[in-house]
Amino acid sequence: MKRVIPALIAIVLIILIAGIALGGKLIEKYSYSDEMDNLEEYFGITDPNQVPILYRGEKLETKLLNKDGQLYLDLDSVHELLNERFYWDNRENWLLYATPTAKMVNQIGASSYTVTNGMGYESEIEGEDLGYPISFTEGEGDSAVLYVALEYVHKFTNFTYEVYEDPKRVIFKTENRDYSQVFVTKDSAVRHRGGVKSPILKKVVEGDELILLEEMEDWSKVETKDGFIGYIEKKHYGDVKSAVEQITPNYAEPEYTSLTSDSKISLGWHVVAATAGNDTIYEALQYQKGLDVISPTWFKLTDDAGNISSFATANYVNIAHNMGLKVWAVIDDFTNPVDDYEVLSYTSKRERIIESLITEAKNSGIDGINVDFEKVSNEAGPHYVEFLRELSIECRANNLVLSVDDYVPYNFNSQYNIPAQGEVADYVIIMGYDEHYHGSGDPGSVASIDYVKHGITETLKTVPPKKVINALPLYTIQWRTTGTTVTDDYVTMVNQADMVSRLGGNYTWDETTCQNYLETDIGGTKYQVWLEDAESIQVKLNVMKANEIGGVAVWRLGYEDPAIWNVISAYSEN
Repeated sequence: MKRVIPALIAIVLIILIAGIALGGKLIEKYSYSDEMDNLEEYFGITDPNQVPILYRGEKLETKLLNKDGQLYLDLDSVHELLNERFYWDNRENWLLYATPTAKMVNQIGASSYTVTNGMGYESEIEGEDLGYPISFTEGEGDSAVLYVALEYVHKFTNFTYEVYEDPKRVIFKTENRDYSQVFVTKDSAVRHRGGVKSPILKKVVEGDELILLEEMEDWSKVETKDGFIGYIEKKHYGDVKSAVEQITPNYAEPEYTSLTSDSKISLGWHVVAATAGNDTIYEALQYQKGLDVISPTWFKLTDDAGNISSFATANYVNIAHNMGLKVWAVIDDFTNPVDDYEVLSYTSKRERIIESLITEAKNSGIDGINVDFEKVSNEAGPHYVEFLRELSIECRANNLVLSVDDYVPYNFNSQYNIPAQGEVADYVIIMGYDEHYHGSGDPGSVASIDYVKHGITETLKTVPPKKVINALPLYTIQWRTTGTTVTDDYVTMVNQADMVSRLGGNYTWDETTCQNYLETDIGGTKYQVWLEDAESIQVKLNVMKANEIGGVAVWRLGYEDPAIWNVISAYSEN
């Protein structure tokens, strides 16, 4: 018996020790960790001057730069997050910001900015010295990065931001935000990940408000009001409620007024290749019916310095006005060998073009300017848009209609930035033709109905209907295929009947393109023509009418079968 008792005691002790050990492991496993997270690592701070950005429930990879107590944001991020109208001229070292009536001008590195108002506008905004660099660059050449003071962006952009410390971080708020609101019901912690052992981002107490981002079984993803995004146990907050986070406007966005007409526009381009060509206005208009705008091809970029040539005369304008027509004169970039990027990327050159156009407009008495730049590269795109913004200031100040010609929009020509055009221009004209074009070696319609529909539909996604004009072709292409060789010729509408007669005159209606289609074989050569006539034009006009757009344009006067004006005038007058 004496031997049994020690053995029992030993067994009990072993069990007790094992229980204590097991209990300790269980306590360690299920107890809450008090470890605080490394916030520099959490926010991705790799440099003491970096300031993280929180935006709509996300930590952005983009960081602000803290320089001498001021916060700066790189220009690409300014465009992406806040305001795309800030423009960097890295050729002449300017930061520009255009409004409907003025242009803010800051020399890179300077603490002040000046205001250049459009001719005819009284100054409503004064320039000022902010006492810190408004902008500066880091790096050189193509790798240079422009930084803009966040407070300067804030002066001209409707958003709010809140700065928090330890570590310094900023929450951006650009619009009202609907969110799910919860309140903490027990002192707890928001952790880096779901789990009691995950490091703590922020301790929260009963009554603290949280933004619920994602609710899960045991843990939920939340955002604290001071910018921590992490996880809290579901049992530590109460009922979910709907709430709205409203921002207080800090900047009154100026209105882009437009000179759009209450009635449909009916425009015809008039090709004028020299001053003497102005005398052909009577011939060009001899058959027209329902036209209210004539657009002569008067102005051309002539060189990379921003000079233009002009065929404008006041006499032409007087003749047009006496016939009840407005005159929107064209400026193009393709008549002469000009590099759009080289011209438009310099502020001084853009100013030279604009000043020349406004002077010509005043001297001749025209009613508007029609921009037809068809060689804009991806590289030149941002500079082209800035040119339109700056030109729109002067057009607005001088009561001139600004219209802009565009290809049918696709991803490959997005550098034309139709949404920005829709903001600053009075009319966006879609050149609804050249779906298959001269010299392409690809036989097909110049303007099938699906192509026209695409152009209108895509443009209407970002441009008000009353600002959209669809341009129609008064021509087609005769395609000839011999073996693997494809050749072609333009055929004007007025000459189509003769061509059809020479090719045998047999054509049928093609429901796919909504055009009369002719195909024949002559001497081993296949001829194909998708005709543009009153029937095809009527179908296109029906689509335009259904979309309630601002009007019609035709390329070009002199190409038409006179009968076409009946369907065009019926559309424009309806």
